[in-house]
Amino acid sequence: MHALLQPGQHRFHASEPRVDALPPGRDEVDEQGEVVDARIALREEVSLEALEAPDDLIHEPTDLGEVASDRLRLGADCFADAFRERFLERRSSGCERVHLLACPGEEAVESGTLRPPLDPLVRALDDAVVHVRQGYRGNRMKTRELEYDIPPELVAQHPVARRDESRLLVYPRVSKRVHECRFAELPDVIGDMLVVVNDTRVVPARIPIEAPKGEVLLLERLDEDGLWEGLARPTRRLRPGRRYGPVELLEHLGEGRWRLRLDGEPAGETPLPPYITEPLADPARYQTVYAREAGSAAAPTAGLHFTQEVLARLDVERVTLHVGLDTFRPVAAEDLDEHQLHGERYEVGTDAWERIRAAPKVLAVGTTTVRVLETLARGAPLSGRTDLFVTPGFEFLRTDALLTNFHLPRSTLLALVMAFAGVEETRRLYRTAVEQRYRFYSFGDAMLVL
Repeated sequence: MHALLQPGQHRFHASEPRVDALPPGRDEVDEQGEVVDARIALREEVSLEALEAPDDLIHEPTDLGEVASDRLRLGADCFADAFRERFLERRSSGCERVHLLACPGEEAVESGTLRPPLDPLVRALDDAVVHVRQGYRGNRMKTRELEYDIPPELVAQHPVARRDESRLLVYPRVSKRVHECRFAELPDVIGDMLVVVNDTRVVPARIPIEAPKGEVLLLERLDEDGLWEGLARPTRRLRPGRRYGPVELLEHLGEGRWRLRLDGEPAGETPLPPYITEPLADPARYQTVYAREAGSAAAPTAGLHFTQEVLARLDVERVTLHVGLDTFRPVAAEDLDEHQLHGERYEVGTDAWERIRAAPKVLAVGTTTVRVLETLARGAPLSGRTDLFVTPGFEFLRTDALLTNFHLPRSTLLALVMAFAGVEETRRLYRTAVEQRYRFYSFGDAMLVL
């Protein structure tokens, strides 16, 4: 069984991704210094595959023989026993709860009813212990600490038959005792928390081009007259001022990015990540049921588990962040703080922000929602661009709980989860998810960090 790498183990070698035969490989075309694959994995946590990548964009995996000694640790161990059983109570339906991280000598399986976990006493402890500024020294995390190994068969190739039948790994940070349930039971777990979702809609952003053979991936609409930013390949063989099907390339921006003009509305293919090799029967399954404003090059996949029935049992508020290059571009720098974000557009209504700001507890659905909430909590306007980079040591001001999928290695999304749950705890949770055969990535299962 593969598990998260530990100090002294060998470095992670990503398997060759299975992608279309087009465009030609490096050995079949002229070398170029700035192209990246326009079919990059479009989930919050996906590494870009280099076609003809520059040295400063994509590097070889880092040797894990030396791992930085800095680790983020939560200090709630001394309180865990006293409050462990406050999180999950007896369940009348008899559904089993597996304590995946049960301490030695403890019962591994518990039957019971899920009850809202954060009573006033535990909330006070949560505020005092968990939500203080965490102790990762500075911002000097090594990118190699985002590496881990996963069996290929755990990469979900298609969604489950019903969205809310996904598995949900529940991790209360105070007790550190993990439980498993189905996503449909989320309302029972979180109680009266305000649930904040990202209601962006994915555009059909993959547009093939014929001569030279390649494609354009739309990243962001720049105005209402058809001006976009996108990735295009093979960049070295493309020319500004030329038209390629419905796309006119205007200006090369570097790293395979182009400013371009599109005739009409996007009418390409659903931009699925390259690790999903099976066809998607229903493109709507790569949209959340609450998606509204089109503008994303990838789905906020933590929200793909929601059904209308689950939403009806929750107190929900909306924000919008259009997922672009920042979310799915891999971390290539050796030190995490050397990775730069380009920024992504967001917008939040006045009434929505007032509700969010006043809520006793907020559950952020997905890492994109976290970035919006924490951007606004630092005094940013209600609409604009955010380049907020959340890494271990970050102080969370308006995120009390996080619902998220399992992310790819070397991703900013995994760094954000480590910042919220703790570096070592995240490693432990991912090892458990692999051992328990959870499904990973965009169409995979979910994790709830309380």
